Amino acid sequence: MEENRWFLSIIQDEFRTGKIDLDSTMKLLEKLQMPFDYAHIKHIFKKTVDKQKTHTINIEDFRAIYRTIAHRLEFRELFQIYSQNRKTLSTPELIEFLKRGQDETEACEIAALEIILKYEPIEEVRKRKEMSFEGFLRYMNSEHSSVFKNNHRSVYQDMNQPLCDYFISSSHNTYLISDQLVGPSHLWGYTSALLKGCRCLEIDCWDGSNNQPIVYHGHTLTSKILFSSVIQVIEKYAFVASDYPVVLSLENHCSPKQQEVMADYLEDILGDKLLTSTIGDAVVTKLPSPEALKYKILVKNKKIETIEESMVRRDLDSNDEAEEVSESETSDEDDDSDEEAPLYPRTYSPKRKSDRRSSPPRKKAKVKKIKIALALSDLVIYTKSEKFVSFARSLAKQKCYENNSIGELRARKFVKHSARDFISHTARFITRIYPKGTRATSSNYNPQEFWNVGCQMVALNFQTPGLQMELQNGKFLDNGGCGYILKPEFLRNLNSTFTPHSVGTCSKSISLSIKLISGHQLPPSTLSKTNKADPLVQIEIYGVPADQAKKKSSVVKSNALSPRWDETFSFTIQVPELALIRFCVKDEISLVSNEFLGQYTLPVQSLNKGYRNIPLLSRDGSKLEAASLFAHIWYY
Repeated sequence: MEENRWFLSIIQDEFRTGKIDLDSTMKLLEKLQMPFDYAHIKHIFKKTVDKQKTHTINIEDFRAIYRTIAHRLEFRELFQIYSQNRKTLSTPELIEFLKRGQDETEACEIAALEIILKYEPIEEVRKRKEMSFEGFLRYMNSEHSSVFKNNHRSVYQDMNQPLCDYFISSSHNTYLISDQLVGPSHLWGYTSALLKGCRCLEIDCWDGSNNQPIVYHGHTLTSKILFSSVIQVIEKYAFVASDYPVVLSLENHCSPKQQEVMADYLEDILGDKLLTSTIGDAVVTKLPSPEALKYKILVKNKKIETIEESMVRRDLDSNDEAEEVSESETSDEDDDSDEEAPLYPRTYSPKRKSDRRSSPPRKKAKVKKIKIALALSDLVIYTKSEKFVSFARSLAKQKCYENNSIGELRARKFVKHSARDFISHTARFITRIYPKGTRATSSNYNPQEFWNVGCQMVALNFQTPGLQMELQNGKFLDNGGCGYILKPEFLRNLNSTFTPHSVGTCSKSISLSIKLISGHQLPPSTLSKTNKADPLVQIEIYGVPADQAKKKSSVVKSNALSPRWDETFSFTIQVPELALIRFCVKDEISLVSNEFLGQYTLPVQSLNKGYRNIPLLSRDGSKLEAASLFAHIWYY
């Protein structure tokens, strides 16, 4: 009775003239604060009016539409399990549901009352400290009942470990928004990546006209943008989604003269955000933490000297005790870019911005040299690019602030044949993986195999949707979406015996059970003229090889609005710390062909237990309004 009065009090004013049209129906549903999909409402509305051969509906028709969308049978069944009178949940009954149904073992009267106050729409029920079915619907559709753990929506991990101890959200060819042969370069690439929490951006720099460096995919027909414009966008959006440091990975093909212009832009535009000196001791024995580098932007590029040498020289320069430094040499082993860089004799430049010039090259046989501007070199602090030669050489000679970039094909061989050495390497040094150059369409590799061995910067083409980016987005949902995920202890331990193929006792396995109950307002098939689909759900585990698994539900015929499965799937996960779970909804077109409808990916360790709502995302990662799965999740 109370629900009926409440419902009529909200909608009756709209029916003063007796009937309403489709637009008014949409507005009323918004007023009732229930999520809905326009296509589904339009279809249900059309079915209703077709019976009456009119374009409007009466109050009872609207009530029927609302119940079709909101009053889900599976929610009613669950509600009645815990409601003794089958009309409301008392505070003790709600507490019981939270403890038994949702595994919120710490649930108490205060927590239950907070839920009632937030979600119960009927004032009389709220005053009695109870929850009606209408309130229960709103609670079950809220983030409170999401499959993703609420405390993982904010930064909860230890952010005071060295940078190399974290997985870092990383983009490849960030300036591209399409393919890497003829597609456009656009500032939106940087804006979009930063708004997604990306913390390592790639900038391909080339000489431009009028002494203005440009950014594009060299030796291709991709369009060009100004380096200065890129830095302006980065300055504006760097810390919108995350407070933690941003790394600018420069693929530097510029002449020394234009490198000096780059250095000027970096300093002038980024100002105090640009890290230009060490934090604390000048002698660097370990990398600083993300917490210590909050709101800082780091330059990843080659560096002429060690950090210690450059800091001493800059101190001398500031006292006018030195005008120039002697020239240094480097072989092409220092070139870790994924493109062949033009080779020049390397020289230094004096400190004055107003009169920068290059010293004459020093000749030496059989050593290729690359010209590096001292001004740009000085901006490289904790992220010095160093060509990877071998694990043995790195262990013997590499400094903690020297980073390696390794192509996917070479890295994959290391994963297969030298996994333990690879893990020992990534426990010490930041390692960036980049796609092979033959990926002309900017396709992506599977990042999971490189996360499995602790690679920090597994760089993907953010502009290319698909499974690989869904794994990337799902992994970095964790820890508040800040772009930094603390690696498991067995990938940080310098003496670890863990490998993806031999996990040993480094991790404790879990048994995971998922009862897939239903779907709601799924996207209809593109082939359907009647707003239908034949949906099935594929549940996939990505992790170490032993954990890779895919299980598929049955197909529900001709029902995108409210398919019901009630099927249970079980998984044993050996290394939950590295595992991701992906719920993928497809429309069965034929026995051999399916159409993607939506998906949701998250870390296994971010799974909430209990009866949970699983939101669905489109191919490009945007939320599909109202589309969801409903499941009961348990693990031990």
